[in-house]
Amino acid sequence: MNGLSSQTLDKIKYAAELFRRAKHAVVLTGAGISTPSGIPDFRSEGTGLWARAGAMEAASLTTFRYAPERFYKGFRPLVAKIVNASPNPAHVALAEIEQAGCLQTVITQNIDILHQKAGSNHVIEMHGTLRTLSCTQCFHQVDAELHLRPFLENGQMPTCPDCGGVLKPDVILFGEQLPQKAWLEAQRESRACDLMLIAGSSLEVLPVAGLPMQALDRGAHLIIVNQTPTYLSVRADVVILEDVAEILPAIARQVLTNGS
Repeated sequence: MNGLSSQTLDKIKYAAELFRRAKHAVVLTGAGISTPSGIPDFRSEGTGLWARAGAMEAASLTTFRYAPERFYKGFRPLVAKIVNASPNPAHVALAEIEQAGCLQTVITQNIDILHQKAGSNHVIEMHGTLRTLSCTQCFHQVDAELHLRPFLENGQMPTCPDCGGVLKPDVILFGEQLPQKAWLEAQRESRACDLMLIAGSSLEVLPVAGLPMQALDRGAHLIIVNQTPTYLSVRADVVILEDVAEILPAIARQVLTNGS
């Protein structure tokens, strides 16, 4: 924790204390928790995935349906980064807090599977997952890695091994609704928790950005760790505007050592 101010250190200790007190703690993570793993976020000016001209349109359900080759061409850079990414210290820290019994659920807006790779067991994926692909013709579901690595190597569009139909990544594209099961579960967890940590999310994308309000309305404590302020910063018990890959491990150490 070299270089952190005394004020930030005090906030880390208080955040850890809130975790130790909590009976049902939930974490909501966004793209910012995976940027230290080399996966770009979506909205940062100049570097975000959607900063490129036409990127949002190319990643739409309409483009996938009518021009799947164009969709996969635009999707390829992100797939390459996700397939080759490893969990960073922030992912590992959350898994450690969960294993210590101080965290019940991770709700994530990410599709990169890094929480599970780090050891988190109860993960709700709000925007789907790149773990699997589904056939658009026969609906057969396959392991994504078996088909995405060849796609990255030769650019060939993934097709179903059973019927030859185009395989769609099991992620939520522009124009698709959130998966109902995940959404309902995320709402239940948000309403049941007595502590919510926001990690690496600017809370700009609805309806997921509204989940912390459901927690706050029922008296939950709120911790925000993000590089920039959010609309709920004024309501939070703790706000730390620092790198999640540095702050979350520091919170985890405090939780695991009981603050000693």
